[in-house]
Amino acid sequence: MLFSSIPFLYYFLPAVLILYFIAPKKLKNTVILLSSLFFYAWGEPKYVILMVVSIAIGYVLGLLIEKFRGKTVSKVFLIFSVIFSIGALGYFKYADFFISNFNAVTGLSVPLLRIALPIGISFYTFQLLSYTIDVYRGDTPAQKNPVTLAAYISLFPQLIAGPIVRYSDVALQLGNRTHTFAKASDGIRRFILGLSKKILIANALGELCDIFRASEDKSVAFFWLYAVAFTLHIYFDFSGYSDMAIGLGKIMGFDFMENFNYPYISKSVTEFWRRWHISLGSWFRDYVYIPLGGNRVSKPRQFFNIFVVWLLTGFWHGAEWNFPLWGLYFAVLLLIEKSFLLEKLKKSKVISHVYVMFLVIISFVIFNASGMSGVISDLSGMFGFAGIPAVSGEVVYYLRSYLLVIVIAVIGSTPLPKKLIEKIREKETGNKIINIIEPVVCILLFVMITAYLVDGSFNPFLYFRF
Repeated sequence: MLFSSIPFLYYFLPAVLILYFIAPKKLKNTVILLSSLFFYAWGEPKYVILMVVSIAIGYVLGLLIEKFRGKTVSKVFLIFSVIFSIGALGYFKYADFFISNFNAVTGLSVPLLRIALPIGISFYTFQLLSYTIDVYRGDTPAQKNPVTLAAYISLFPQLIAGPIVRYSDVALQLGNRTHTFAKASDGIRRFILGLSKKILIANALGELCDIFRASEDKSVAFFWLYAVAFTLHIYFDFSGYSDMAIGLGKIMGFDFMENFNYPYISKSVTEFWRRWHISLGSWFRDYVYIPLGGNRVSKPRQFFNIFVVWLLTGFWHGAEWNFPLWGLYFAVLLLIEKSFLLEKLKKSKVISHVYVMFLVIISFVIFNASGMSGVISDLSGMFGFAGIPAVSGEVVYYLRSYLLVIVIAVIGSTPLPKKLIEKIREKETGNKIINIIEPVVCILLFVMITAYLVDGSFNPFLYFRF
């Protein structure tokens, strides 16, 4: 079930919120758990069993790890937790990938398993891992109530595409969280903002990307228009989902971490990854990079650690070779910056920003390509090695057609709109005007979004595939 769908917005969400707010405090987590399982089962009923089994194993192992903490057997239970979680993720997400590559290398014809990828498995697997690891480290006590732990793992607002919420960050909120009209109002505004980013901007840019793929009149300029459109599309698609998840969390009394902080204003690739998919970057830092030694080791070992982290980051996104290539691409860029380039980038904000956006655009072309052959094809087209014209009539037509949404997307990906509103709010009169206009704008946006959804417009969600 998509957040950006009529069934979710007009049936599921109102019913859940009514049940949630009339339920007594001790039953609120039960309402969250049952509604989350229903939400997940809507699209994939059989994989609810996998989630429930994963939660049950994580619950038992968490108790055992805590009970025997400080003893060797506690580490054994942790290793079992890691093996089970990574094993399940590897089987469902990467089995056919490895079989295909094995066949390609050996010339054999081992049949593919044709396993469907359970939606959200990459996210809830990492949440389970962070829970058992934190219990092992003593950073958080094991959760004694199975319903509470299950509600955390299956929490539908962020189940499908994050942000990756660590148990230690919401442990107190799971047991005791506050519900206020102000917080709920803030959550509603945040949800509608995210929904608007998804439906009104990301979907329009996604249409342009699909038009490009289907076109038989490609040109170098069209490749670049596609590259820019996809770079904006993935930001508004994913950050829009994160906004919706954070907003829904606030309505239910949770405070989830921010997942995006205007990454396209970055002045270095290093800064970009502090602003993009923050929950994923911090997860790999704390559970992979630092345990490998982080910055506390020799330079060669540190560089090795960075390559391992980014290879895994790439593989986490998908079972095609372009994903680890995408990860290693960033590993190389980060190592270059770490070695000597960061200081040089500080000399010119304009040059550093152009440098970052050029490299980020290239990265997302690699990311969205259809395997390695797609990477070569797309990059060849962008840089004039595909034997196609520089400009075509089709690209001029679509540039004119989508120019407005591209301009809106570019401005919306910066802090300018937010700063403008904050500036207006500094004066009492301006603050009153904003307070009056804001709910009206939210209602109008929601009506417009509903019209788009009823019309059956283009409405995929990119991160379902991860």
